[in-house]
Amino acid sequence: MTLEKEVSTENGNKIGNPKKIQSPSVAFIGASWVAFFAGVIAYNIGLWNSDMLLNEKGYYFTVLLFGLFAAVSVQKNVRDRLENIVVSDLYYGISWVCTIISILLLIIGLWNAELTLSEKGFFGMAFTLSLFSSIAVQKNVRDGKTTLED
Repeated sequence: MTLEKEVSTENGNKIGNPKKIQSPSVAFIGASWVAFFAGVIAYNIGLWNSDMLLNEKGYYFTVLLFGLFAAVSVQKNVRDRLENIVVSDLYYGISWVCTIISILLLIIGLWNAELTLSEKGFFGMAFTLSLFSSIAVQKNVRDGKTTLED
Protein backbone atom coordinates (compact mmCIF):
# COMPACT_ATOMS: atom_id res chain seq x y z
CA MET A 1 0.00 0.00 0.00
CA THR A 2 1.44 3.35 -1.03
CA LEU A 3 0.20 6.56 0.50
CA GLU A 4 1.18 10.12 -0.26
CA LYS A 5 1.86 12.30 2.71
CA GLU A 6 2.35 16.04 2.75
CA VAL A 7 4.25 17.46 5.67
CA SER A 8 2.84 20.68 7.07
CA THR A 9 3.97 23.19 9.65
CA GLU A 10 2.04 24.33 12.71
CA ASN A 11 0.38 27.12 10.72
CA GLY A 12 -0.77 24.73 7.99
CA ASN A 13 1.77 25.57 5.29
CA LYS A 14 2.91 22.63 3.20
CA ILE A 15 6.62 21.81 3.21
CA GLY A 16 8.42 20.14 0.35
CA ASN A 17 6.97 17.63 -2.07
CA PRO A 18 4.48 14.96 -1.08
CA LYS A 19 6.29 11.86 0.19
CA LYS A 20 5.26 8.39 -0.85
CA ILE A 21 5.28 6.13 2.19
CA GLN A 22 4.91 2.46 1.52
CA SER A 23 3.81 0.28 4.38
CA PRO A 24 6.21 -2.60 5.03
CA SER A 25 5.19 -6.13 4.12
CA VAL A 26 4.33 -8.64 6.80
CA ALA A 27 7.30 -10.76 5.71
CA PHE A 28 9.74 -7.86 6.15
CA ILE A 29 8.29 -6.95 9.52
CA GLY A 30 8.58 -10.56 10.68
CA ALA A 31 12.10 -10.96 9.33
CA SER A 32 13.18 -7.74 11.05
CA TRP A 33 11.84 -8.85 14.44
CA VAL A 34 13.35 -12.35 14.07
CA ALA A 35 16.73 -10.84 13.18
CA PHE A 36 16.51 -8.43 16.11
CA PHE A 37 15.71 -11.11 18.67
CA ALA A 38 18.24 -13.52 17.14
CA GLY A 39 21.02 -10.93 17.43
CA VAL A 40 20.19 -9.72 20.94
CA ILE A 41 19.49 -13.18 22.36
CA ALA A 42 22.59 -14.71 20.76
CA TYR A 43 24.76 -11.86 22.04
CA ASN A 44 23.39 -12.28 25.58
CA ILE A 45 23.68 -16.07 25.53
CA GLY A 46 27.28 -15.61 24.42
CA LEU A 47 27.86 -13.26 27.35
CA TRP A 48 26.20 -15.66 29.78
CA ASN A 49 28.32 -18.61 28.63
CA SER A 50 31.62 -16.75 28.38
CA ASP A 51 34.39 -17.06 30.93
CA MET A 52 34.58 -13.29 31.45
CA LEU A 53 34.47 -11.53 34.76
CA LEU A 54 31.15 -10.00 35.73
CA ASN A 55 32.39 -6.46 35.11
CA GLU A 56 33.44 -7.45 31.56
CA LYS A 57 30.03 -8.93 30.90
CA GLY A 58 28.45 -5.73 32.17
CA TYR A 59 30.67 -3.68 29.86
CA TYR A 60 29.64 -5.65 26.77
CA PHE A 61 25.96 -5.61 27.76
CA THR A 62 26.09 -1.83 28.25
CA VAL A 63 27.81 -1.39 24.87
CA LEU A 64 24.99 -3.37 23.25
CA LEU A 65 22.28 -1.23 24.87
CA PHE A 66 24.15 1.98 24.02
CA GLY A 67 24.56 0.86 20.42
CA LEU A 68 20.90 -0.09 20.03
CA PHE A 69 19.72 3.25 21.37
CA ALA A 70 22.19 5.19 19.24
CA ALA A 71 21.29 3.30 16.03
CA VAL A 72 17.55 3.82 16.54
CA SER A 73 18.21 7.49 17.27
CA VAL A 74 20.17 7.87 14.02
CA GLN A 75 17.36 6.21 12.07
CA LYS A 76 14.78 8.52 13.62
CA ASN A 77 16.85 11.62 12.90
CA VAL A 78 17.53 10.65 9.30
CA ARG A 79 13.85 9.88 8.72
CA ASP A 80 12.75 13.12 10.39
CA ARG A 81 15.02 15.11 8.12
CA LEU A 82 13.70 13.29 5.04
CA GLU A 83 10.18 14.24 6.10
CA ASN A 84 11.24 17.86 6.72
CA ILE A 85 10.70 17.58 10.47
CA VAL A 86 13.04 19.89 12.34
CA VAL A 87 15.94 18.10 14.00
CA SER A 88 18.72 20.09 15.60
CA ASP A 89 22.16 19.63 14.11
CA LEU A 90 23.51 18.99 17.61
CA TYR A 91 21.19 16.04 18.27
CA TYR A 92 21.75 14.69 14.77
CA GLY A 93 25.51 14.86 15.27
CA ILE A 94 25.37 13.35 18.75
CA SER A 95 23.35 10.41 17.42
CA TRP A 96 25.96 9.64 14.77
CA VAL A 97 28.86 10.10 17.19
CA CYS A 98 27.24 7.79 19.75
CA THR A 99 26.66 5.11 17.13
CA ILE A 100 30.30 5.29 16.03
CA ILE A 101 31.51 5.32 19.65
CA SER A 102 29.47 2.22 20.50
CA ILE A 103 31.00 0.36 17.56
CA LEU A 104 34.49 1.53 18.54
CA LEU A 105 33.93 0.52 22.17
CA LEU A 106 33.01 -2.98 21.05
CA ILE A 107 36.01 -3.21 18.70
CA ILE A 108 38.44 -1.96 21.34
CA GLY A 109 36.93 -4.23 23.98
CA LEU A 110 37.14 -7.29 21.75
CA TRP A 111 40.65 -6.39 20.61
CA ASN A 112 41.86 -6.41 24.21
CA ALA A 113 39.72 -9.33 25.42
CA GLU A 114 41.22 -12.69 26.17
CA LEU A 115 38.81 -14.54 23.91
CA THR A 116 39.37 -16.85 20.97
CA LEU A 117 39.01 -15.33 17.52
CA SER A 118 35.79 -17.26 16.96
CA GLU A 119 34.29 -15.76 20.15
CA LYS A 120 35.36 -12.28 19.12
CA GLY A 121 33.84 -12.80 15.68
CA PHE A 122 30.64 -14.12 17.23
CA PHE A 123 30.20 -11.06 19.44
CA GLY A 124 31.00 -8.74 16.54
CA MET A 125 28.48 -10.38 14.23
CA ALA A 126 25.75 -10.60 16.88
CA PHE A 127 26.30 -6.90 17.68
CA THR A 128 26.14 -5.94 13.99
CA LEU A 129 22.98 -7.99 13.45
CA SER A 130 21.37 -6.40 16.53
CA LEU A 131 22.16 -2.85 15.39
CA PHE A 132 21.05 -3.36 11.82
CA SER A 133 17.84 -5.13 12.77
CA SER A 134 16.98 -2.49 15.39
CA ILE A 135 17.08 0.09 12.59
CA ALA A 136 14.82 -2.09 10.44
CA VAL A 137 12.36 -2.65 13.30
CA GLN A 138 12.25 1.10 14.04
CA LYS A 139 11.63 1.83 10.36
CA ASN A 140 8.82 -0.72 10.23
CA VAL A 141 7.18 0.66 13.37
CA ARG A 142 7.35 4.18 12.03
CA ASP A 143 6.12 3.23 8.56
CA GLY A 144 3.26 1.24 10.05
CA LYS A 145 2.23 4.09 12.30
CA THR A 146 2.48 6.61 9.46
CA THR A 147 0.30 4.57 7.11
CA LEU A 148 -2.28 3.97 9.86
CA GLU A 149 -2.54 7.68 10.61
CA ASP A 150 -3.18 8.51 6.97
